[in-house]
Amino acid sequence: MKIFSGTSNPPLAKTIAASIGIELGKCTVSSFPDGETFVKIEENVRGEDVFVVQSTSPPTNHHLMELFIMMDALRRASASRITAVLPFYGYARQDRKDQPRVPITAKLVANLLVAAGAHRILTMDLHAQQIQGFFDIPVDHLYAAPVMYEHLKAKQLQDLVVVSPDVGGLKMAHAYSQVLEGGLAIVAKRRKNATEIEAMTVIGEIRGKSVLLVDDLTETAGTLTAAAALLKRRGAKSILACVSHAILNDLGVKRLRNSVIDELITTDTVLRPAFDGVRITTLSVAGLLGEAIKRINTNSSVTSLFEFKGGRTD
Repeated sequence: MKIFSGTSNPPLAKTIAASIGIELGKCTVSSFPDGETFVKIEENVRGEDVFVVQSTSPPTNHHLMELFIMMDALRRASASRITAVLPFYGYARQDRKDQPRVPITAKLVANLLVAAGAHRILTMDLHAQQIQGFFDIPVDHLYAAPVMYEHLKAKQLQDLVVVSPDVGGLKMAHAYSQVLEGGLAIVAKRRKNATEIEAMTVIGEIRGKSVLLVDDLTETAGTLTAAAALLKRRGAKSILACVSHAILNDLGVKRLRNSVIDELITTDTVLRPAFDGVRITTLSVAGLLGEAIKRINTNSSVTSLFEFKGGRTD
């Protein structure tokens, strides 16, 4: 077994390799003067079970192309099996035709990954679970939830209510409420455009409660901050936000600075600089990904990683 890393998140890849007890594979990833990516695998991979760690975080297209080129290099070097490890799977929000004449880019990316040489996919907290069906190769879908649960249980939150900021996240919110033994509520919202959210109403009792907002992804933080503002107006005592992938841009950081969210809890699936004036707690999913990689390599069960109270987190 060998693990290689692209340039999207080298610290995570190094920590994954360390958790397994192996060295990160040696490869050169550089650019030609015109911006084209060059990759050279610096060690023998013939007959090896190879894992390539690459999140499709911004610049998304660059990191995707880098992943395709790395897998092509490994395939031509006779690796026996190539697993694309995407802690964050980009383009997942474009998973259906919700307007005339638009692409289903999540399916296109799935096709490109297979064409580049992927034999299986390992990813975490997909924006839409049906994306697993876009592949004709095995997909191991992990959840950051076990890492989040451990951190949140240590806080011993009183009068907890888990809130989904939209209807799509209700299943995830329900799983959190079951494990953390809290209530459940939902914010009904209307989206103005890609960056602006108009929060409409709250379904559930949150007055005087400690609120935990849960979501899979935030970029502009529009959904989270609008929901948090509404919950605060409805009498929430404190507000935490728990997000698997925090791909924060300048607008998102600005909104979080001005929001009523006391703490944003997220993971290291994407590499992110430190932001002043924003309280962000970053938990590592390297151990979880490392354990999944070991189980894939030995053909063991990955599902058993996510069993809680006799049921699965999904």
